[in-house]
Amino acid sequence: MQTVVELTPAGSNRQYFRVQDEDGSVIRVVGKDRDENRAFIALSNHFAAKGIRVPKVLEVSPDGMSYIQEDLGDDLLYDLCAQGRAKGEYSPAEEELLLKTISALPKIQYIGAQDLDYSVCFPDTEFNARMVRFDLNYFKYCFLKTTGVEFNEIRLQDDFDQLEYDLLEDIGNTFMYRDFQARNVIIKDGEPWFIDFQGGRRGPIYYDVASFVWQARARYPAALKEKLTDAYLEALSRYERVDRARFLKKLRRFVLFRTLQVLGAYGFRGRFERKHLFLEAIPDAMDTLDELLRTPFPKYPYLDSLLRELVRADRERRAQQPAPGLTVRVGSFAYRKGLPVDETPDGGGYVFDCRSIHNPGKYEQFKRLDGRDAEVIRFLEDDGEAAVFLESVYKIVDAHVDRFLERGFTRLGVSFGCTGGRHRSVYCAEHLAAHLREKYPQIHVALTHRDLPK
Repeated sequence: MQTVVELTPAGSNRQYFRVQDEDGSVIRVVGKDRDENRAFIALSNHFAAKGIRVPKVLEVSPDGMSYIQEDLGDDLLYDLCAQGRAKGEYSPAEEELLLKTISALPKIQYIGAQDLDYSVCFPDTEFNARMVRFDLNYFKYCFLKTTGVEFNEIRLQDDFDQLEYDLLEDIGNTFMYRDFQARNVIIKDGEPWFIDFQGGRRGPIYYDVASFVWQARARYPAALKEKLTDAYLEALSRYERVDRARFLKKLRRFVLFRTLQVLGAYGFRGRFERKHLFLEAIPDAMDTLDELLRTPFPKYPYLDSLLRELVRADRERRAQQPAPGLTVRVGSFAYRKGLPVDETPDGGGYVFDCRSIHNPGKYEQFKRLDGRDAEVIRFLEDDGEAAVFLESVYKIVDAHVDRFLERGFTRLGVSFGCTGGRHRSVYCAEHLAAHLREKYPQIHVALTHRDLPK
């Protein structure tokens, strides 16, 4: 009897299925891009022939859109190091796995590059100026411009040009894995096996070391980063003469470049695609940047100063965040400008429509006022409609807050909308916020009026 179970693809756009019968199990992969599939299949065959631990490809569909590969199991290095990541302190067993993994990297980069036909690589054959510019612009447009920090684009581009030149001065005839990180390593029989290398290409060895050792979400302590770098250099010495000082100088530029690329990715996936997991990862990347800037980058003076300003602004923002506990976000908005966007990781809460309440905005004497002004408050309270409306709201929201406090939830959103976002919605938001602050002094209430004139 055969069973088929779909596996979680993580960040991939491919589908994975574990197919199991009495003879064992294999992994069926359904790709979205024939060239990407072709790259993985060709690289897997090449690496396996070189003695590198990768899953063997067992069968390929006639159209090239799916293939069957060896099943290596479910023990991702990322999962096996979860406790160290959570505590910021890695156990000896976790350290051993990490050191084994980084020590295996030079073999992939050097032996894997021998006789490799780079034309199979996807989507490009080598690390080049185009890739550097893509990633630096990724950072600029998807992260930097979303922070509100002002900057001079010409001066920033001057430093980007210099960084590009420095990154490309020593590409080497080596294989660059491109996404060498703990999620792409499976531990089988105590040894690291490597997956998801189809984005690899000819490129500098420093990029993969930066990707692995300075992976933002791993939170490796400084001492462990040094151990991992030393383990890599020891393994590297089997393939070339190692000049430690020169290597570390070049590596530091790639750590900077990789950190900017990661911030761009987190900005795009979090702030544009609204995937909250990536928003939550931004502080880790900013901590990596903060640590990196403890030593200046004199060759990139404007970039250096701009990044320091970003770190300072991020530190201030995080200091202003509410203490742990339940935060209730209360806000007003105008329906004519669309519903508010919920940027919290778990979402949830209420949107109340205030347009059934008598509208002060229809009267000339109230048009320049808003729901916080005494005249508007008096108007809304005279006929009792607002009070009846809010009495119902209080019952619903109070019940929700009580349950969230019992269950340890941390976020609840309540929004009030009216036609212009100025009178009825503002009045209701102000009164709910005051009610919650009085009844629940242990919670944090964040009040915003999205569409009031600034």
